[in-house]
Amino acid sequence: MKIFTNQDIKTFFLLLSFILGGFLFLHQFTIWFFYGVLNPILLLLSFLAALGLLGVCFLYFRKQNQIMEDAVSQLSLYLSGDRDARIECDREGSLYKLFHAVNTLATALDAHASKEQKTKEFLKDTISDISHQLKTPLAALNIYNGLLQDDTEDMAGMREFAAKSEKEIARIETLVQNLLKITRLDAGSIIIERSSENIADMAKDIRRHFAFRAGGEQKTIILSGPDHIGLFCDRVWLTEAISNIVKNALDHTDTGGQIVIEWKGLPAITQITVRDNGSGIHPEDIHHIFKRFYRSRFFKDTQGIGLGLPLAKAIVEAHGGSITADSALGKGSAFVMSFLPLQDCKPKFM
Repeated sequence: MKIFTNQDIKTFFLLLSFILGGFLFLHQFTIWFFYGVLNPILLLLSFLAALGLLGVCFLYFRKQNQIMEDAVSQLSLYLSGDRDARIECDREGSLYKLFHAVNTLATALDAHASKEQKTKEFLKDTISDISHQLKTPLAALNIYNGLLQDDTEDMAGMREFAAKSEKEIARIETLVQNLLKITRLDAGSIIIERSSENIADMAKDIRRHFAFRAGGEQKTIILSGPDHIGLFCDRVWLTEAISNIVKNALDHTDTGGQIVIEWKGLPAITQITVRDNGSGIHPEDIHHIFKRFYRSRFFKDTQGIGLGLPLAKAIVEAHGGSITADSALGKGSAFVMSFLPLQDCKPKFM
């Protein structure tokens, strides 16, 4: 019998048998000693009672052994790869508390394994995306370098290829810098140093930063909002976030287009909106635009690298805010950043 392979149970039954046998012997000996006779009926009843006690103990331990075997079977299934295998623990008792703890541990291990798998997949996809993003400018640099070497007499052509090479190098630098920034934000190694900032002043700085490009592309950046509204934020980082959205708007706005930076203070929140009248976002893309390296299959964007909007989202969320996007294809897009008002904000570390 399987239960007797357990040495403790075997010892228990042996001791119980000796105790019951000794009790029967002493019981009959006492009767014979005082009354001078043996009572076979009482002896039989005592023997049956002893057998019944042994039987009850045997059935109990057999049931417990079956429960343990079922538990071991479920654990073996889990270890063999069945992540849904769990031990039944729908009763009360110390053993079932142990089973519940084992199930909780299995769930925690599943969550950890799932997280690790997602991390590996994210790292794999990120490396693939970085390789893809670097391949285009590096290939272009290689071509320009070869043309420069072959055509050393045409100064105008050399200057053109040098300018294109500089543009590709700038693209690589932007990619690397944005990757470093977003990685530092993810790692929590950046402290958001907040102070009271005037939104109008920040918006004017952003417009000055893009004034040359907007003028060259015949586009207009319009500011709209009260001069007195403030925000408790890290000026450098929030300027980076808004600038990335403005750059995205410039990238997707045709000649003569308008980009509006608007801000307003509401009773519960302060909002900063960047709106344009450009090409808009395809409905299929609207839910993916904040994913890293996401590139729409509907637009051939040769300027962006797919990190500007994810970086902006990370910065806004680091300030305890939120960002949403609304767009109509062919009519333009609007990115709305919402923050707690100045008096409700507190410094936050990342």
